Amino acid sequence: MRLPPSLRSLRHRNARLFFVGLLVSNVGTWMQMTAMSLVVYQLTGNGTDIGITLFCQFLPMLLLGSWAGAVADRHDKRRMAILTQALQAVQAVLLGGMVLAGQESLPLLYGLSLVLGVVNAFDNPARRGFVIELVEPDEITNAISLNTAVMTGSRIVGPGLAAMLKGPLGAGWLFMINGISFAAILLSLFAIDTSNLAPAPVAKRGGTPVRDALRYIGHDRRLLTVFVAFTLVGTFAFNYSVSLVKLADVRFGSETLFGWLLATTGFGSVIGSLLTGSRARVTTRWFFGQGLLLGVSGLCLSWAPSAWAALLLAVPVGMGGAAFISAQNAIVQQDCPPDMRGRLLALGAVAFLGSTPIGAPITGLIADHVGAEWSLAYGSVATLVVCSIGWRLRLRYRRGDVPAHQHQTAAVEVHHTHAGGVVPQPGGG
Repeated sequence: MRLPPSLRSLRHRNARLFFVGLLVSNVGTWMQMTAMSLVVYQLTGNGTDIGITLFCQFLPMLLLGSWAGAVADRHDKRRMAILTQALQAVQAVLLGGMVLAGQESLPLLYGLSLVLGVVNAFDNPARRGFVIELVEPDEITNAISLNTAVMTGSRIVGPGLAAMLKGPLGAGWLFMINGISFAAILLSLFAIDTSNLAPAPVAKRGGTPVRDALRYIGHDRRLLTVFVAFTLVGTFAFNYSVSLVKLADVRFGSETLFGWLLATTGFGSVIGSLLTGSRARVTTRWFFGQGLLLGVSGLCLSWAPSAWAALLLAVPVGMGGAAFISAQNAIVQQDCPPDMRGRLLALGAVAFLGSTPIGAPITGLIADHVGAEWSLAYGSVATLVVCSIGWRLRLRYRRGDVPAHQHQTAAVEVHHTHAGGVVPQPGGG
C-alpha cells in the first residue's frame, strides 16, 4: 500500500507502534489538561490562577530544559522515555486520588503541576529525539511533523471527552483515566524493535554541551531569527488553557465550550501538521506564513459573534499554530549534527514551553482585568508583528548565509581544552 507523502514515515513498523501509543496516551493528557484548567477555574473563577498553575507546570522546562537536552543526548532516549512516561502516569494517579478524596486545593494543584513539569522537562527532549531514530534521515521532517500532528491532533478527542465526561464522572476520574492511558505509550516503547532503529551517536561527557548548542544557533542568522520569533510567539500566543476558558465563560456563557474549542483547534492542528509533513523541505517562508495565519485567525476568534463562529474560527487557529510549531522543529533538525538533536529539541522546548511561566500569568491578568477577548487577541497582535518582521528579515537572509553546521567546528574550537592535548568534539565531548 502506497502511503501519501504526509504519512510516509508510517511505512516503518516502529513508527506505527510509537505513534499509535502516543496518540492514545495524549488523548488522556489533553483530558487532564482540560480538566485541570476547569478545576482551578471553578475553585476561584480567576484566569490568573490558571496562569499560575501553568507557571508551575512549565517553570521546570525553563530552568532545566536545556540541561535535560544534554542529558538526553548522552543516554538511550528510548529507556529515558520509558522512565519519564511512567513517572507521568504516577503523577496523574496521585492527582486523581487527591481530587476523588476531596482534597483538591490550589497549593496541592500547584505542587503536582510542578512535579509534572520536572518530569516533562526530561521527557520532552528524550521522546522527541527518539522520534527521529524511528525513520531514515530523509524522513526526519515527516516524522517530526507527524509527531506534532499526533501531539496536537489528540486535542480533537481529549478536550471533547473532558467536556462530556467531567459532569457525570468528575475531574478525579478523568485524571485516573489519563494515568491508565500511559500504558499505551509504554507498551509501544517496549514493543519497538531496537535492531531497526537509527540511533544518533551518543554525545560524550564533559565540555560545554548547552553553550555549544547556543553557539550553533547564534552562528546562523536565519536559524537565530526563527528561534527568536518562535520564543516570542510561544510566550504570548499559545496560552489557550487560560484565554479560551475565560472566553468560553465570559463571552459565550459556557465553560463546557472550552473543551470543544480545544477540540476544534486540534482538528486544525492535524491539518497544519500534515501539510508541513508533506513538504520535502520546510522553509522560513512557510514558517512565517503560518505564523501570520495564526495571528489573523486568532484576532477573528477573539471577537467571534457566536459560539458556532468561534468553533469554526478555531480550525485555522489550530492549523496555523501546529504548522508554525512543526515548521520550527523541521527547520532546526534538517541540517543539525545528529549528536546535537536532543539539545536543539530541548532549546526549542525551552523557547516554546519554557516561556509559558511568563506568558500564562500575563494572559490570566489580561483576562481578569482587561477582558476575555484581549487575553487571546494580544497574543495574536504580537504574533502578527513578530512574523511580519521575520518575513522581511528572511528576504535579507535568504542568500549568503553559511549553514549553521559549517560553523560548528569553529564554534567548538574556541573552547578547546589544551591540557593533555584533548580537544572536545562537537556536542560536548
